[in-house]
Amino acid sequence: MTTDLLGLTAQLVDIRSESHHEGEITDWIETRLRAHAPWLVLDRVGQNLVARTMLGRGMRLVLAGHTDTVPIADNVPSRLDGDVLWGCGTSDMKSGLAVMLELACTVREPVPDVTFVFYEAEEVAAEFNGLQRLFRERPELLAGDVALLGEPTNGEIEAGCQGIVRFWLTLRGARAHTARPWMGRNAIHRLGRVLAIIEAWPGREPEVDGCRYRESLQAVRVDGGIAGNVVPDAARVLIAYRFAPDRTADSAMEYLRDLLATAVEPDDEIVMDDVSPAAQPGLSHPLIRALVERNGLTVTAKLGWTDVARFAEHGIPATNFGPGDATLAHTRDERVARAPIERTYAALRELLEQGC
Repeated sequence: MTTDLLGLTAQLVDIRSESHHEGEITDWIETRLRAHAPWLVLDRVGQNLVARTMLGRGMRLVLAGHTDTVPIADNVPSRLDGDVLWGCGTSDMKSGLAVMLELACTVREPVPDVTFVFYEAEEVAAEFNGLQRLFRERPELLAGDVALLGEPTNGEIEAGCQGIVRFWLTLRGARAHTARPWMGRNAIHRLGRVLAIIEAWPGREPEVDGCRYRESLQAVRVDGGIAGNVVPDAARVLIAYRFAPDRTADSAMEYLRDLLATAVEPDDEIVMDDVSPAAQPGLSHPLIRALVERNGLTVTAKLGWTDVARFAEHGIPATNFGPGDATLAHTRDERVARAPIERTYAALRELLEQGC
């Protein structure tokens, strides 16, 4: 290893890059690549930097990571304590960026062609997401046979991801004075049936490609009521469903309509708040299989949602593999240890040098 990866991570952490302010870190990465990896073809779209080998190999691997962080919590500059680096973005995901950057600068002739994607605005609304912009404006830059996203997984594989369906369900009633409630219909009371169905939901844990996913169904917000002396004629609940990759977003929504059918009437209204597709695990791809088997990696299902789903939407199998710890992401005590960074780097370097 030619570079202290923990030190490189510290350099990246010390460049503030909160969402919508990624210009400085993208400039820094571009300068380093131009100086140390002249064999790569670089393309920049806004604050999204794509670096590609063009060796004409029969297979292309995409390695992607976001350069932005959540707002800093008085934890930049970074702080080194032995073999542990503390600071905003250490786990999510500048340690992953350090791995990508070192691979890009040191593996000159990988067995598969490689595309390195350093992209903006992952931590904010989807409309700003750098990968989404690249797929929309320059999809050829993201072409590949398989993708690995450097999200924090403790140097293990978190396969695919669950999808999200989130919607407002508005139940109708009829206004009346609270002194004469029998003349109206209380929409808030109607929510009780909906909430009871959600609370009694037995759960679902399907197995997909050998990975056990665990779905979740939650009421996450409730609105209703007009005044203290008025029977409310409308009340709404925000329902969030995380669904396994054996469902599509459409089939997930159909499932929820059936589940809630006894509590929902024709005049009630559903308004979608968010729809994000799930991603298949992609473990059968030979490059992913080689990565897992050579390194004895633990494979678990990704229960949250990540940008692997954006690759999956475009027919590119993708999974999560990075050195950080997701449980520390976005916290004041965010940190990363040296060992998982070096372990992740070694596994990916072997994959690039040996292929599948």
